[in-house]
Amino acid sequence: MKRNIYFVFALLLSMGSISGQMVSKGEGGTFVLKNATLYTITNGIKTGDILVENQKIKAIGTNLALPSGAKSIDCTGKRIYPGFIDGGTTLGLAEVSSVSVTVDHNEIGDVIPQMKALTAVNPNASAIPVTRTNGVTTVITHPTTGRFAGTAALINLHGYTPDQMYGGFSAVRMLFPSTGRFGRWDRRTDEVIKADKEKAFDLINEVWKDLTLYHRIDSVATLRKTKLSNYRPDLHTLLPVFRGTAPLLIEVNKREDIQEALGWVKKYKVKAIFTGVKEGWRVADEIAKEKIPCIVGPILDNPGRDYDAYDIVYKNPSILSKAGVLVAIRTSQNENVRNLPFNAGFAAAYGMGTEEALKAITINPAKIFGMETSYGSLEVGKWANLVICDGDPFEMKTKISHVFIKGWSVPMENRHTQLYDEFLTRSPGLEVKD
Repeated sequence: MKRNIYFVFALLLSMGSISGQMVSKGEGGTFVLKNATLYTITNGIKTGDILVENQKIKAIGTNLALPSGAKSIDCTGKRIYPGFIDGGTTLGLAEVSSVSVTVDHNEIGDVIPQMKALTAVNPNASAIPVTRTNGVTTVITHPTTGRFAGTAALINLHGYTPDQMYGGFSAVRMLFPSTGRFGRWDRRTDEVIKADKEKAFDLINEVWKDLTLYHRIDSVATLRKTKLSNYRPDLHTLLPVFRGTAPLLIEVNKREDIQEALGWVKKYKVKAIFTGVKEGWRVADEIAKEKIPCIVGPILDNPGRDYDAYDIVYKNPSILSKAGVLVAIRTSQNENVRNLPFNAGFAAAYGMGTEEALKAITINPAKIFGMETSYGSLEVGKWANLVICDGDPFEMKTKISHVFIKGWSVPMENRHTQLYDEFLTRSPGLEVKD
């Protein structure tokens, strides 16, 4: 009976979502964006035009000619930035967190790296248009539960299918054993926390032991050009990580855990990307020494310990960056990924500076994901992921007029704008008759 209730609720929810998502279609073609201030990120600030053709930035210059059939957009007095990249979300994997049938980021099991987030992405998720109209064009969407929780994917926020949205990067996500509590509601004793951590390490060691053997068997099978007789999808997915040819997204936050993670990564020669890193400021020099990039956030958060300074989470990206760590910023959100620019704005205000904070949501995540030739800056040959606005994107008063994702001018509509327009010009209600 309970399952039937959930099904009916989900059906009604999806019907409501469809009616609320009747936004205009994206517009493809060739565009010339004229007379803008260009925040290139990698080559300074310039004034000029951008030609968008075949989904990419074809040319950057002044007084660019208008190709036949191209649409000209006057950007006088406006700024153009590369699309913002969020380094960690569950966008597209959930609709209503309290209704399990609408949540696809928490599969059952501890070792499930073969579970791919991309296959569960809903291109029609109601939060996607809300997110992209605030300048966020690309995100990492990832699973959340399990020791090896699954495979995260980089997606662009425009497309009819997950494959169309795929941004070219994926990586297994690992939740590193933690001495921390899950939250204020976590009532485990210190002894139980210690025992849980030891159990988690036992699991990881067992997985690595199995990987060692599986690697040898797979290598022999490859040499002999034969198929594995005992195929393990979980171990097969982890093989590139074990061999050091693919990165591992390691979620780790407390100082002690970060230090242990540094040792673990060095021991097994793992190509690591740290995520979360809430107390990275405590060990910034150690992280920098090992040259491990960090995806930090959320920035709009409380300190990890009661006695920490109230603003230490805001300062964390700055401290890491000044120590020499390559830093990107994430929201770790679903419906509030749209707040990525404001997370970066707090980092900018608390020591990072505007230039470095912009890099943390553009070129830095692109570098971390090995996608810097395609994303993260205004350069010829890169995907035309662009944001056109009338001011500083870190300021709430700034208005975004256009967003391009892979050369498509996406509609600046979402359920929020539709509700605003509906009730701003609403007709009087029906009269109640006696």
